[in-house]
Amino acid sequence: MSFRDAENMFEILGDIAPIQSMSPLPSNQSSSWFTIDEIDASTFGIGEYGQWMKLHSYLFIGDELAILVDTGLGVANIRKVVESITELPIKVITSHAHWDHTGGHALFDWYSAHERERDWIEKSFEREAKEIAEWLVKEPFTKAAPADFDIEKYKPFQGIVKNLHADGDVFDIGGRQLEIIHTPGHSPGHVCVYERDRGYLVTADLIYQGVLLGGLQYSEPEEYQRSLLRLKQLPKIEKMLPGHGRLDIENDLLDEAIEAFASLAETGHLKKKSGLHKFNRLKIHL
Repeated sequence: MSFRDAENMFEILGDIAPIQSMSPLPSNQSSSWFTIDEIDASTFGIGEYGQWMKLHSYLFIGDELAILVDTGLGVANIRKVVESITELPIKVITSHAHWDHTGGHALFDWYSAHERERDWIEKSFEREAKEIAEWLVKEPFTKAAPADFDIEKYKPFQGIVKNLHADGDVFDIGGRQLEIIHTPGHSPGHVCVYERDRGYLVTADLIYQGVLLGGLQYSEPEEYQRSLLRLKQLPKIEKMLPGHGRLDIENDLLDEAIEAFASLAETGHLKKKSGLHKFNRLKIHL
């Protein structure tokens, strides 16, 4: 991967309205920049509702270990928020390596990523930090950033990926098991994280209520469609946990996405550069 993906994202979304500000779950706590959304007593969304993309990271607490899926924008210290919730050791699973999901990785000793995302993380110095910073503040923050945040010094995360995860890997955190599901399409090494017992599915950027991006430089629309169909085969989905936008999305949004991609395939539009396609609750940019 190269920084061209970031450049393409600017061009694609430059004229598309930001994700609407949606209410978080009713039982939430505000922690300055972050909002903590309680999904259950040992599962939390950590939202960044003050920035227009409305990022979500997710914390799963087991008996022996805590897993954080993604680390957000890097505007504020997400580790402090996690440590206010749990005292357990923390490992980070990277859903994919785009800058808005890896902003806090440097705060953690252990993180994993898919092999197909490795170059993106390790060679992030190739990305245009200035353009990414401009994208970050494309719309004014609606919550105050920490006093020490300086947009002029903002840089995307770069680090060596020492731990790889792959399709079918299971993280046993003590009384809970989280499974890696490789779901390429948005990016080559994008993964969803599935907790079979509780039916929780972190969908990250594969599906959320907003503009789905399948036309970036390293996106693959046909892989995207296959990944959605694969999720439909999971034995139980009680709650999907998206990477952006409203947190309380309905499970039938997956059906709408599958139908939308099927429609694009039938009409010959399931290909890059076919443009922005509007559906009921979704838009798809290819």
